[in-house]
Amino acid sequence: MTDVIYYNQTLETADRETLRQHQWERLGVLMRQIWPTNQFYRRKYLAAGVKDPAEIRTWEDFYRLPFTKKHELVVDQASYPPYGTNVTFPLDQYARLHQTSGTTGRPLRWLDTEDSWTKWWGDLWCYVYQGAGVTAADRIFFAFSFGPFVGFWSAHEGARKLGALVITAGGLDTESRMAAIARTRPTVLLCTPSYALHLAEVADEKGFDMRGAGIRKVILAGEPGANIPATRERIQSAYGAQVFDHTGMTEVGAHGFSCIREQGTHLTEAEFVFEVINPETGEHVAPVDGIYEGELVVTNLGRGCMPLIRYRTHDLVRLTQDRCSCGRIFSRMLGGIIGRADDMIVVRGINLFPSAFESIVRGYPEIAEFLIEVYKIKGMDEVRLKVEPLPQVTDTKSLLARLAEELRARLGLRIDVQGVEPGALPRYQMKAKRLVRLPD
Repeated sequence: MTDVIYYNQTLETADRETLRQHQWERLGVLMRQIWPTNQFYRRKYLAAGVKDPAEIRTWEDFYRLPFTKKHELVVDQASYPPYGTNVTFPLDQYARLHQTSGTTGRPLRWLDTEDSWTKWWGDLWCYVYQGAGVTAADRIFFAFSFGPFVGFWSAHEGARKLGALVITAGGLDTESRMAAIARTRPTVLLCTPSYALHLAEVADEKGFDMRGAGIRKVILAGEPGANIPATRERIQSAYGAQVFDHTGMTEVGAHGFSCIREQGTHLTEAEFVFEVINPETGEHVAPVDGIYEGELVVTNLGRGCMPLIRYRTHDLVRLTQDRCSCGRIFSRMLGGIIGRADDMIVVRGINLFPSAFESIVRGYPEIAEFLIEVYKIKGMDEVRLKVEPLPQVTDTKSLLARLAEELRARLGLRIDVQGVEPGALPRYQMKAKRLVRLPD
């Protein structure tokens, strides 16, 4: 028998006033819970002039609280190793330890209690599975290594809670995973977008019919991809399956999911408070034609053991609060996460994100992988794109010329496009690192 699923489906289709009241009540519980013992936030808020959580009487009061920034957490854990002071309970009450990937700096260690793990994290993934139409009758294949990164451990917990059959393939290489898929006939595949493409590439090389393997859903996480049309279509074509996105962060939680209508990534507002700010001023942005565009700020409501309040993610989004055709009222990120503020490249006055390159490159089925190199000439950023054609491509020169012309037309820049030998660029199981800044 599986656990009771506690997540509140009624809020998904309620009205925004009901949802907002739910968030406010949860926020009050969180603030009262952490105030007596969480030294990180107590110290932070006392310095800001807040002497008691009862002083936070309105949303305007809440929005005057200072942001939480990653560098504060890094400094805190370095100053008070190993977990810092953002802990609400004695250490003997914690049951899980995970760690951020460290792709944007020093990794953070993050703790969960048994309650926050089995109930809260498990519930978050029930939203993800529910959005994708996954049920207890499904067989879910986990194609990743079970390291310290939280994402797929929590996906495993959610699948267990859902009652689906869990098929783990953490210790296998790609060919062994392909063989396991043939034997076990999973209906759902979980991995990163990069690995989904790599697995399909190897299957094609080995003559394995991935479209006939029985996979009907692919849930992707860890990096942009599922919301980049060219990447999504390429994966859908390779597997003959519908592709879904999931967003989140180790230190924040699994905060977003896509639904069967493919109209953006829903934000799980039953368990989080989201804000969209101007990344330069920190002020809330006003909607333009109903769209809020800026940096996503997140407060998690069910992780009082090690919370994050008004956390600046540096993720850039275009957010709408219009009801989705699936019936959900949760806000949606149109196009998923557009990019990270710290990944933006400014070349000759034009702002570029890695996702813009991917949306173009993935439209070329002859290209297996790509790498973006950023370097400086006279103190100014320039970009070079390296692409790896498939071995069977015979006219590489023509391919590179066509790609360079499309980049010029769509990005408004002439980009240096270089071809590399097959197999020269790295493949990724976890987060891909396709943007490299070369030393000056």
